[in-house]
Amino acid sequence: MTVRRTRALPICATLVAALFLAGCETGIDPGPTPEPAVTRPNILWLVAEDLSPIIPPYGDTTVETPNLSRLATEGIRYTNAFSVSGVCAPSRFTLATGVYTTSAGAHHMRTQYNAAHLEAVGLTPYEVVPPPRVRMMSEVLRAHGYYATNNEKTDHQFAPTVTAWDASGPTATWRDRPPGAPFFAVMNFVITHEGQVWAGRVSCRTVRYYRLFGAAGEDPFDCAGSDAPFPDHVPEDAAVPVPPYLPDTEVVRRDLRRVYSNIVELDRQIGIVLDALESDGLLDETIIVFYADHGGPLPRQKRLLYDSGIRVPLIVRFPDGRGAGTVRERLVSFVDFAPTTFSLAGIAPPDYLEGTAFLGKHEGAPRDYVFAAADRLDAQYDMIRAVRDRRYKYLRNFRPDQGYYLPVAYREQMGAMRELLRLRDAGRLDTAQAQWFRSSKPEEELFDTWNDPHETENVAGRPEFQAQLVELRGALDEWMRETDDKGALTEAELLESFWPGRVQPATATPVATRRDGLVTLTSAAEGASIGYRPSGGESAWRVYVSPFEVDPGREVEAIAHRIGFAPSPTATVR
Repeated sequence: MTVRRTRALPICATLVAALFLAGCETGIDPGPTPEPAVTRPNILWLVAEDLSPIIPPYGDTTVETPNLSRLATEGIRYTNAFSVSGVCAPSRFTLATGVYTTSAGAHHMRTQYNAAHLEAVGLTPYEVVPPPRVRMMSEVLRAHGYYATNNEKTDHQFAPTVTAWDASGPTATWRDRPPGAPFFAVMNFVITHEGQVWAGRVSCRTVRYYRLFGAAGEDPFDCAGSDAPFPDHVPEDAAVPVPPYLPDTEVVRRDLRRVYSNIVELDRQIGIVLDALESDGLLDETIIVFYADHGGPLPRQKRLLYDSGIRVPLIVRFPDGRGAGTVRERLVSFVDFAPTTFSLAGIAPPDYLEGTAFLGKHEGAPRDYVFAAADRLDAQYDMIRAVRDRRYKYLRNFRPDQGYYLPVAYREQMGAMRELLRLRDAGRLDTAQAQWFRSSKPEEELFDTWNDPHETENVAGRPEFQAQLVELRGALDEWMRETDDKGALTEAELLESFWPGRVQPATATPVATRRDGLVTLTSAAEGASIGYRPSGGESAWRVYVSPFEVDPGREVEAIAHRIGFAPSPTATVR
């Protein structure tokens, strides 16, 4: 990719091949000059929550989304992109690490993000401890010279390591990076989340980008006020498409109007971010990736492994216009996002990753299948696995004696959910709508998604589909075996394997040695990342990978942190 930067970078702003350094004034020698950052594209992730591909670029014209439509016109639109779960925390674990939830034991929803809620339903909060080689993707990018920011969700089934981000929080953007440094920035958009379907007022978190980027210097929402209006972009009598698994009643249509209204607001907020990127002169130097963390927010969408729960929009825009306006039907899984991001950055994907790059220097062959899993939801246990090719979806239900519907208190705040329950109890649901409430499940399900896109007709028992059934059954068996699926373990067994005695392990404090003017840092904790920074200066921890030089008399702080462990105490290097 060709970018506009042409000036040489000053040595004090360059980066060791796997070590971010902030500047010469710290008294720390940056070491050998790496490949200039001019060859590295910026990468911006725009991440919607709870959104199926029901936007104009995918053929749904219920509302207009000029900014997303522009991205699709100028970028590549993927029609077969899938999350690994129908809910956020497991999906975000895979996005953060490049590892399947089931192979690492991160498949339950959720383990630690909202500890008070977990404890209230009788669960023990814990952090997933993946294999020691696994690192957060953002840390690897930082180690290769990227300035990495997250705004702001960290629902990854573990607390981010201290070396994960240069900045993470509601004000984190690319704007604070050192001159010339390429950036990887994640912008999360809460407005399409399930909870915004019934929200009665605006929260500052939901509309924070107006204030963060100052759209024309104005914030259209008084988000701190008790009567702050919620964005309403769809008329109350507007016609909206109702999927066949939901009843076509005014209560359901009202929630669908809110879903589409939130999509309009999402598009406006994305426009604010894109305007800021362009005003900073970075639009022509940045790869933009838009996607959602899983499928839609409504009942029988979120948390399930039907396409309504795991199929997502995915648009990738290159600054040089490559692939503009094209459509790609190749299968893409969330486990492919980390290797693809590394590939776009010119970094060879680490071999612990379980996916394949679908773009960039290290692009791999298209995959034949995507896989997904559903297990505990809040306090309700289940175990379902799914495999899909471009046409057929196979589901295996490991608890066929229990129904699909599990009472999730959070979801039952939604009008559409209460309407479903009311009509169920009154015996007024049709066959497609009543399927979700069956008292048991078939052990196997097979759907022809080309002819049955809403997956309401199980064809697993029909003779003409036996070849597809056998193929996908075998593909799922092989995937579960090769990835060492942890679904058969009880959660108590998982917790004990991560935190023996249910006590979180602490990462061993790093040890520093000085020789020939260089400081070397080590930690006895297998899999620990080590960070360091000048004492009394920077807030972010730099990623340590090789010895560094420090001016005589200059103190440096060091810390170690393995994913799922508590970070070590801070050590001072004198």
